[in-house]
Amino acid sequence: MFVVNNFMMAIARLVDFLLTAYMWIIIGRAVISWVNADPYNPIVRFLVEVTEPLLSRIRRLLPLSMGGIDFSPMILIMGIMFLQSFLVPTLKQIAVGMG
Repeated sequence: MFVVNNFMMAIARLVDFLLTAYMWIIIGRAVISWVNADPYNPIVRFLVEVTEPLLSRIRRLLPLSMGGIDFSPMILIMGIMFLQSFLVPTLKQIAVGMG
């Protein structure tokens, strides 16, 4: 049973890491949008390709662009923070309960 416990704990840590990494990617995308970055730069293209699917869905559902400021990255970061404070502890508690 300890194998399942360790597996669930590893999944929780992996999910937490991936959510944190994606949050930093979103922050990088927001910072890049403030400057006139080269759209053909591989880093800029990566940031746009990774974040645009979720950001465009948020923009479609909640058109919150006031005064030229796009609030979709902030909404997505708040969603990630919710998942980190709900999903990750839940997975850890399931792992502890199995042990």
